[in-house]
Formats: sequence, C-alpha cells, structure tokens
Amino acid sequence: MSRPRRVLLAGLFHETHTFVDEITRIEDFTILHGAEVLGRQGDGSTIDGFLQVAAEEGWDVVPVADYAALPSGTADHAAFEAFWDELQAGLRRALAEGELDAIWLALHGAMVTTEIVDAEGELLARLRREPGAEHLPIFGVFDLHATFTAAMAQNANGLVAYRENPHIDARDAAVRSARLLARALREVAAPAMHVRNAPIIWPPTGTGTADRPMRDLEALAREIEAEDPEIWAVNVIGGYSFSDVPDAGVAFSLITTGSAERAEALLDRLETLAISLRELGLPAEWPLDAALEKIKNAPGGPYIVVEPSDNIGAGSPGDDTAVLRGFLRHGITNAAVAIADAAAVRSLADAAIGETRTISVGGKGSHLGAGPLEIDAVVVSRSDGAFTLEDRNSHLAAAQGIHFSMGPSVVVRVAGVLVLLTSRKTPPFDLGQLRSQGIIPESLSAIGVKAAVAHRRAYDPIAAGSFTVATPGPCTSVLTSLPYRRLRQPVFPISQTSSTR
Repeated sequence: MSRPRRVLLAGLFHETHTFVDEITRIEDFTILHGAEVLGRQGDGSTIDGFLQVAAEEGWDVVPVADYAALPSGTADHAAFEAFWDELQAGLRRALAEGELDAIWLALHGAMVTTEIVDAEGELLARLRREPGAEHLPIFGVFDLHATFTAAMAQNANGLVAYRENPHIDARDAAVRSARLLARALREVAAPAMHVRNAPIIWPPTGTGTADRPMRDLEALAREIEAEDPEIWAVNVIGGYSFSDVPDAGVAFSLITTGSAERAEALLDRLETLAISLRELGLPAEWPLDAALEKIKNAPGGPYIVVEPSDNIGAGSPGDDTAVLRGFLRHGITNAAVAIADAAAVRSLADAAIGETRTISVGGKGSHLGAGPLEIDAVVVSRSDGAFTLEDRNSHLAAAQGIHFSMGPSVVVRVAGVLVLLTSRKTPPFDLGQLRSQGIIPESLSAIGVKAAVAHRRAYDPIAAGSFTVATPGPCTSVLTSLPYRRLRQPVFPISQTSSTR
C-alpha cells in the first residue's frame, strides 16, 4: 500500500493599506503555530476548506504557521520575517523527516512590508530557493483583491482566487485549489501560472462581481476554462487600489499545462475586455447630504448609508465621524453606526448604565476624514465585544473564522442615534455584530456601514434602500486624489492616457 501524501500547510494573510500612517506590527496578527493551525477545521476559513480536501484525499498534513491580521497599514517587516523563520524551519524539518509531496498556502496577496512591496512574491521565491523544494507543487488560495505579480506566477503552480465579491466563496476557492493540487499529484502534472497586469486600477466599489465590469470578466474567465481542457483555472483579480506598489490594480492569471503562447492569447482576451469596460469600474456615489435628505423623507427602513472612504475591509481605521455627523445634522433618529475607538470605550469604563457623559469619539485614525466629534453620550450597554458570526460564508468568516472579538465595547445613544463603540475595528460583514450588542438592525430607520461591497450579503436582504456616499477618507473611491509614487504607468484612471498592449 502506498504511503499517504505529505502536504505542508501555512497561511499569511494581510491586505496592506500604504496610504495610512499606521504600522501593522506582529502583535496585530493572530498567530497559530504548528498543530494549532489544524484547529481551524470547521471555522469556515480557507484553511478549513483545504483541510476538508486533505481529509478526503487522506493526506498527511504538516501544519507550520498561520499569521493573519485585519486590513491595515504597512506591515512591519519583522512580522514577515518571523513568519518566514517558522515556515523555513517547518519546511526543512518536514523534508528531513521524509518525502514531502507539496506545499499549500492560504494567502491574501496584497501584503506590503516596510522593506518589500511584494511580500507574497518574495515568500514564494524563497520557498523555491530552499533545497528540496525547487520542484515541489506549490498551490494555494488568494483574495480577489490581491496584487498579483510575476514573481507569484513564476514561483507557484496553482494559486486560485476567490470568484465572488462579497467573498462568499473564499472557502470554496480553497477547496477548488486543494482539489487542483490533488489532480496534479494524481496525474504527476506540473502546471504553470501566467499573469497579465492590465493598465487599470479600480476602487473596491467598482469590483462587485454582481455588477459590470467584473460580472463580464468572470463570465469570460469561465468560458475560457470550459473551452480549453489545458486551462485548469482562470483568475480575475479586481486588485487592491490602496497599495502604492508597481503592480497594484486589475490583473488576470491562469493555471495551465498548455503552451505559454496559448496562455498569452487568452490573457489578451481578458485584458482587451477589461480595457473596453474600464469606465464601468468607477461607479458614481451620492453626496452625503443628498442621500440623508432622501432617507429622512423615505418611509420604513432600514436605509443603508455605505461609506467606502472608511471601508474597514480595505484597511481604513473605521473611526470616521462623517455619517454620524450627518445623522445628527439631519435629525435622523432610530439610526445606528459603529465607530472603532478604544480610547472612547476606556473613557466610559466606570460609567453607569443610563449615565450621560460628554466624550470625544472617532477621527483619530486618519487626518483625511471628518475628525473627532464631541457628543453627549448616554450609556446603553457594555460587553466584551465577542460574537459568533451568523453567516459562515461571509467575507469576514473567510479570513477570521466564525468567532470574532470587537474588544471591550459600549453602546451609547446620542440624540436618537445608537453608536456602537468598539476597541477593535470590525468589518461590517455580519449582522451578528449589531445583534450581539442588543441592536436589532431590521428595526432601525438608517444604518451607517463602513464598507464598499462586502457588506451586501448581510445588509441587502434587510434594506429598504442603500446609498453609497462620497466622504473624505483613506479609502476614497476617487483614486486620482491618492499620492501614488510607485504605481506603473500608464494606468487608468490615474493616467488618462492609458493604452492597450
């Protein structure tokens, strides 16, 4: 009887916003070591998806490390090196203990450190330089909002992107990737990857896959997969626009056992379509006051006020006060908004329920937003901020699992608006966030949501209407206002002279 296949498992997950001032340090990562990584089984994450296939295939999994942080500022390079030290040691140990058949990685794909602009490309190149790993199959999964580079393609066999935004299919993408690895092992095949970086960069608001242009691009990708049996998978990468790196933006990559010439021809088709649809990736947004006037006079609710400029899922601080100010300015009551502000939570640590205190909230994380706001806050409730996600297929579950902690949290009321103050910024991708704090979203007239697209799965089913608003902030959809220095040129819309190949 043949021995089970041995597959090394590791994860590195960070989406890096280089236009915010903060440094994401190693203490900001949730870190699992060795066998702890196997504890992610059943949590709805991409690693959970891999473990499902590993069990089906009877693989002997060699878990090494999993480093994951919420989207935030440039990562301290020391965090990357700490991960690499663990991965290198685990790889060398696995190779010394016996034959190793493959490596599988759970990645984000848009990590930037204080020393390197392409963390995943560097990671894969280092793996390839390790004696004994030069020809190992390297497969994995990555985010649709990655920055996909030539180094990533050159040093991997089968990286598979999520196909949906919101990322309801992240775990499914991991399953797809792991099954492609199983195919490679079974067929003794060594597929290659090819990449094309299009001359386009879109904000997150332009990358929803239910909408054009992403809907059209995903349809073409599936068509290409169906017509060519040598194409194992085609990735449509919306890209991450808040990272000032050379390859940021829209890209396409594919996994194939066919010729490089055929791959380039298929990538031409995808890029040509993207260029023809590039204007559709710049959706219009409402002026905040115009949206609030509509909501103020509209029946029922809740109406969702989507604030992409403070999009937590894209790395913003999650503490901007523009929407709260708008609710108060327009006299909108029975509304709610969440603001990440650990200092404000601490200032209420000894406040009694029902007590009113004058406090400053928000506006601390970015100089680009509306700034701090002084409010007379009535304390409604407090908690440890822990909650279980209602949706195991949500964008948040894919990265963090089904259990999440907002840190110590306080709900306050100001002039009829409920404000959920959290110690840890929390992407608004699951209604359990509000319900866990006694806030019933369906009963509200308006809800402020710090997101771009990923909130839709949770909020669209309960919404009477939705307004995406333009406010100042680090995740602005107006990309021409951002100070890119390293981005390749020409790139639409940064350079209006962007050309075709």
